[in-house]
Amino acid sequence: MTTHILTNLDDILTRLRQVYREIHQHPELSLEEHATAERIETELSRLDVEVQRIGGTGVVAVIRNGTGPTVLARADTDALPVAEQTGLEYSSQIDGAMHACGHDMHVATLLGAVEVLATNKDSWSGTYIGLFQPAEETAQGAQAMLDDGLVDKIPTPEVALSQHVMPTEAGTIGTSAGPILSAGDSLKIIVYGRGAHGSMPHNAVDPVVLASSIVMRLQTIVSRETKPGEFAVVTVGALNAGSKSNIIADRAELLLNLRTYDPELRQRIMAAIERIVRAECEASGSPQEPEFEYYDQFPLTHNDPTVNEKVTEAFTQFFGSEAVYETKPYTASEDFSRIPDAFDIPYAYWFIGSVAPEKYRRALEQGTLSEDIPANHSPFFAPEIDPTLEIGVQTQVVAALAYLAQD
Repeated sequence: MTTHILTNLDDILTRLRQVYREIHQHPELSLEEHATAERIETELSRLDVEVQRIGGTGVVAVIRNGTGPTVLARADTDALPVAEQTGLEYSSQIDGAMHACGHDMHVATLLGAVEVLATNKDSWSGTYIGLFQPAEETAQGAQAMLDDGLVDKIPTPEVALSQHVMPTEAGTIGTSAGPILSAGDSLKIIVYGRGAHGSMPHNAVDPVVLASSIVMRLQTIVSRETKPGEFAVVTVGALNAGSKSNIIADRAELLLNLRTYDPELRQRIMAAIERIVRAECEASGSPQEPEFEYYDQFPLTHNDPTVNEKVTEAFTQFFGSEAVYETKPYTASEDFSRIPDAFDIPYAYWFIGSVAPEKYRRALEQGTLSEDIPANHSPFFAPEIDPTLEIGVQTQVVAALAYLAQD
């Protein structure tokens, strides 16, 4: 594989550090990434690449470089509604918004990969697509780009690639065949009772009691309806009913979150939830049918074994076997896979570490990882710029060259 183009990235990294800090300071929430998209376009305008907006705040860069495979690499761009508490000199300047999941790092590393490939065309052949996707956090961005004609507006790729920074040791790369991120579904359920005075419960159908029975019964889906060894999570994250101690309300709202690795199991769990809710409503004498609303639905991220093997081998050759490990699946969720699924192409998704090695190893030895290492979505989450940025650029380029390199 041609990797000499990655031996001296000093000039690129100097510029990317500034890009990263500025994007971190000015986070934008899902579907509001207007300034971020403009900054991406500004950086790309210096290069010999085709640039277009797709999906409102999505940006795509295409490098055509003769015959050969077409590779798509994706980075997400949105921030989270989190108030930053890192104390960094480049902390968020936007109240209540923060890049708490590393998407600013994703943008910077993909910009670096586009620049490396655009300025070293003699080292590879084919077509490279850098796709900057909005609204990953709400599972809207990939679909927004598809709805805006992504499949018809860019060359058809043969493989798709993506990566994510994680609170693991900087300098390490985690890959895995098969499921690597769970499918995720949120569900709002409204159940109906009959309101009455708190002193006269015999005149009511109490939705608080009804909802409480539902919560308890839902716990049996994983413990008694899911085969041991199969992974599933059913969480009731909120239960809201009533407004005053002496008023029995006429309805209750439950908010659920589901995580699965198996599409068939996912459907079984959804069916079990609806069956339990309807049965409890019937048992309580509910005067109205319950309502179900599914939202923030994330597809399963399932790495193609062949693509994962090819990318993992390339990482191992470039970084060394001590830097590359087989990761366990995470229960987090992503909407990236909607893009390769729309093209009906295989893909690989991997993790890069972002915690200073000495800090991570010390916490690992002391058994204090969960206490000392802030996780994604934490107000304290802050990837170490170095070496995370350089390695993130390198992983993007190395993975692309596994397909595009002129050997």
